[in-house]
Amino acid sequence: MKKITLAAISFMCYTAIAVAQTPATVSKVIEAEDNFGKLVARKGIKAGFLAVADDEGIIFRPKVVKITDFYANVEKQPGTLQWTPKFARISYNGDLAFTAGPYVYANGKSDDDKVYGDYVSVWRSDADGKLKLLIDLGIQHPEMEKEATVDFKEPDAAKKPVINKDPFNGKNIILATDKMLNQGLTLSSLGAYKEFLSPEGRYYFPGFDPMTGTDKILKFLNNEAISISAENISGGRSTSNDLAYTYGRARIKKGNIVSNFNYVRIWELDATHKWNILLEVFSAIEN
Repeated sequence: MKKITLAAISFMCYTAIAVAQTPATVSKVIEAEDNFGKLVARKGIKAGFLAVADDEGIIFRPKVVKITDFYANVEKQPGTLQWTPKFARISYNGDLAFTAGPYVYANGKSDDDKVYGDYVSVWRSDADGKLKLLIDLGIQHPEMEKEATVDFKEPDAAKKPVINKDPFNGKNIILATDKMLNQGLTLSSLGAYKEFLSPEGRYYFPGFDPMTGTDKILKFLNNEAISISAENISGGRSTSNDLAYTYGRARIKKGNIVSNFNYVRIWELDATHKWNILLEVFSAIEN
């Protein structure tokens, strides 16, 4: 398939699904994720990623790089990778979705060779309506003692969204929202997150189990006494104007230690038409 620009994909997705009368179901992205896992188990990590990658799909190695470019230039990766979706949403029109959950990477037979963590995957539909992997990243942390709870929620069928007829303006709005949050973070991390976090928001930070809920996230930020400065790179949103994503770079300071991270945020529109963070993940950039 020839390379298609983001704008062209957005336009085609709009024309293909603008007349949808019923919302998509979250099972669509769960099925895509499960099929992806089966591909990786059967054909290996490299082949699996290449098979499901969006033309514009990215990963962080550690800078932003296209999935197809990265895996086309690496040898077949050793080891096994398994993951389980535990958190998922899909837009009303089904053109944008995400899943998140625990993963285990094993490069040997003993438990000492296993790496534990959580992943976040963002999916976008192509011109044929098939979900393709747009963004993939994750964090490492010790093996969790408790199994993560399942949170799959369907789009609200009673709130049929107003179709976004201008994909360029829609993207600009979510980018401006992301930049507004970043500006707030430079003044007060706690204050900025209080303003933008969804009550159901999840926070993924390297070395720690995922946190759920505003109170737990704010308590973590306060206890760790970290300050954050961030810069947006790009983002996008669904044509049904109910789900969006942004990503960029962040510098996090704790005491005298400053570390660099990539971030990805998932945004949802609330009943007052305000964009809130449903998920944020920081992936460490190793020096």
